[in-house]
Amino acid sequence: MDRQAVHDQWERDRATLHELAASATPADLHRRSRGTRWTNGQLLFHLVFGYQIVRALLVLVRLFGRLPDPVSRAFAAVLDAATRPFHVVNYLGSCGGGLLGPRRAAAWLDRIIASLHRSLDRATEADLGRRMHYPVRWDPFFAPSMTTADIYRYPARHFEHHLRQLTLDR
Repeated sequence: MDRQAVHDQWERDRATLHELAASATPADLHRRSRGTRWTNGQLLFHLVFGYQIVRALLVLVRLFGRLPDPVSRAFAAVLDAATRPFHVVNYLGSCGGGLLGPRRAAAWLDRIIASLHRSLDRATEADLGRRMHYPVRWDPFFAPSMTTADIYRYPARHFEHHLRQLTLDR
């Protein structure tokens, strides 16, 4: 894994969110995004949420990556069975999070990325290779089995995907 490339991508995403937060007008934020039910303001929060979820995913891979493979496979199957409630919570959470405003979302992203930088820097090669199964119905960027290194790369992929759905004047 090229750690520096991951660090650099996170910093590009952070700078992009700050730029969007600084330039978006109230009208921009209330405009519907492309291909989602969210407004631009809600989708900006969702971009941050993609980074926040990595913290939980890292805890899960640290735990389940040490257990026998069938345990994480069963856990992923249970989560996949709960896809509908997950999507409702994911949608409503970003609706509510959009009320925070883009500047608060950008400040939150700063704290999350700083934490992820420290975490990635501390990770050993063995840590990065730890693997578990994931609920593939929850997110198009989840694979049936992912390593810790894959999880560190996940938020930038999520960010890039949803960035294209914004209808902000850039």
